[in-house]
Amino acid sequence: MYDLHLHSILSDGEMIPIEIVRRASVLGYRTIAIADHADDSNIVDLIAAIRKIERAADEYEIELLSGVELTHVPPSQISKLAGIARNEGADLVIVHGETTVEPVAPGTNFAACSCANVDILAHPGLINNKDAFLAATNGVALEVTSRNGHNRTNGHIVRIAREYGCSIVINSDAHTPLDILDASSRRFVALGSGLTEKEAKIALSLNIHRWLSKKRKLR
Repeated sequence: MYDLHLHSILSDGEMIPIEIVRRASVLGYRTIAIADHADDSNIVDLIAAIRKIERAADEYEIELLSGVELTHVPPSQISKLAGIARNEGADLVIVHGETTVEPVAPGTNFAACSCANVDILAHPGLINNKDAFLAATNGVALEVTSRNGHNRTNGHIVRIAREYGCSIVINSDAHTPLDILDASSRRFVALGSGLTEKEAKIALSLNIHRWLSKKRKLR
């Protein structure tokens, strides 16, 4: 199993990074990304901090990806910050999308979907057709989430991802221990979003290495 969107005390989560790793390991995960909220003030430090526990994660048989979630930054800065994250060694760059429950700046989805260094657009709300087309073209995956509030538009995201051929990832956006999903809960989130059994199986069993490798070739 994978979860590419988890938060630690390095931003607004409740767990230190290694606790996230341990809890994920017990639930059967093999690949996770800790992607704390980032802007110009902390992006370099976040990436370096997660790198420090990679060996500890190995002992729990977890492949730990160092990620960031660019959050509430002006759309004009997304490309620059995504480039900084990549240059600092981030394995995964997420952008906090235009969820319907937060005042995310208009144009954030467009900036993320236009940027080759962005891997995932998290909870993109009522993403429009143009941005979905760009996401498919640039290999930016759209997130289906279990996060309360953000998950209100999962059905719309699935519909538009299906129409434009966007990749879908199933993430928890976990901030607390209870937010981390077990296998059956992940399946319920996928099916509850409107994915068919076949589509859910594909999204839930995504080969992260293959997907990221394919994504890199688009840059």
